[in-house]
Amino acid sequence: MQKENFRILIVDDERSFLILLTKILEDVGYTVKGFTDPEDAIKAVDSYSPNLVITDLKMPKIDGIKLMEEIKNRNSNIDFIMITAFATVDTAVEAMKKGASDYITKPLKDPDQLRLAVLKIYERQRLVEENELFKSESFQGMPPIDIVFAGMEKILKDIRDVASTDATVILYGETGTGKSLIAKIIHYMSNRTGPFVDINCAAIPENLLESELFGYEKGAFTGALSQKKGKFELAGDGTIFLDEVSEMSLSLQAKFLKVLQDRTFERLGSLNTIKTNARIIAATNRNLKALVEEKKFREDLYYRLNVFPVSIPPLRERKKHIPDIANYLVKVISARFGKGVKIIPEHEIEKLINYAWPGNIRELENIIERNIIISKDSQLIFHELESETEPINTKRLDGDLKTIEKIAIENALLKTNGNRKKAAEILGISLRALQYKIKDYGIN
Repeated sequence: MQKENFRILIVDDERSFLILLTKILEDVGYTVKGFTDPEDAIKAVDSYSPNLVITDLKMPKIDGIKLMEEIKNRNSNIDFIMITAFATVDTAVEAMKKGASDYITKPLKDPDQLRLAVLKIYERQRLVEENELFKSESFQGMPPIDIVFAGMEKILKDIRDVASTDATVILYGETGTGKSLIAKIIHYMSNRTGPFVDINCAAIPENLLESELFGYEKGAFTGALSQKKGKFELAGDGTIFLDEVSEMSLSLQAKFLKVLQDRTFERLGSLNTIKTNARIIAATNRNLKALVEEKKFREDLYYRLNVFPVSIPPLRERKKHIPDIANYLVKVISARFGKGVKIIPEHEIEKLINYAWPGNIRELENIIERNIIISKDSQLIFHELESETEPINTKRLDGDLKTIEKIAIENALLKTNGNRKKAAEILGISLRALQYKIKDYGIN
């Protein structure tokens, strides 16, 4: 839910105060309608469908509590904030007992008092809406939102903001961090009418990827016995997700750039232009900026894709959330296999927390599944992690190429006494690329 879709109805018989409240809330993006007559406000409820009503407690025709009772009889899900010039405990308690969510005093001491009260209700309603979305048929089998975004609250906020727009999104993250799952969540949050269509650019041979993306006409090449629609065409008014977009060849990158620029493409073997309305989400486990420096990725395509970048942290940077994620996976996987495992013992949790997880969530899920399958009772013991666990602050992260690269850069700088030009020569990269990596890895 975006702020412009959060509808607020304000009722106050003092017109100047009504105008003030309306301006404060409209300035931060909410949709607001105001009334000085409570009877008019009641009539507008059915057509306006407010999410929140802010009403004066003391009004000549109908007081705020009676107004709330009347409106809640029509829609019990509407929240209320009471305005009172009589800021006593009794009036506040009475309003809250009757169903008000909050109250503010009149005159308003600080606009932030109103903004914060409304924001609290807006955030709660948005969370309820998202939880309902996650219970829908589209999300069957997907983890709850608090599990998916455990330790990634800022990323969830960013995704909420971008989901309802048409902006191109690119997801950065190591293998196994859940990029495809987050792409699906963006799609379903967007309420697009078309399907979610995904393609892994690394899993399809280069000579076939173009036809998979754009389709082909009968006779376009040997073996093209009939017309075939490509992924962009199949996505229609939905979303196309291009995983591992960095693995596209430079020639195909040029054709993909055309789609991003003018939203059109042609099937192989056809001169007819097809328009696409599909939302584009891309993902990669590589550093696109570095690939641009190495001339392996088009700079113009990079900037077209990088409209709204989202960096998904590896599991080792979300250590304190591993118990919640792991225990959720245990419940789901145990139920799937008809096992009696309910929770991970505390002494085994420590192994999970101290392991480096080079394969991230995907590796965690695989290890839990394997151990549930072989478990003889309700206890899980992760024997395979016993020799692999280590203190959190160590640098041994098996399979973590970024860590290896960081250590190599640090060693090169040490050998050259901090001379970046000489260090770049040792590493076989450009000075510009080295400077970017030094900044990216936070090397002093």
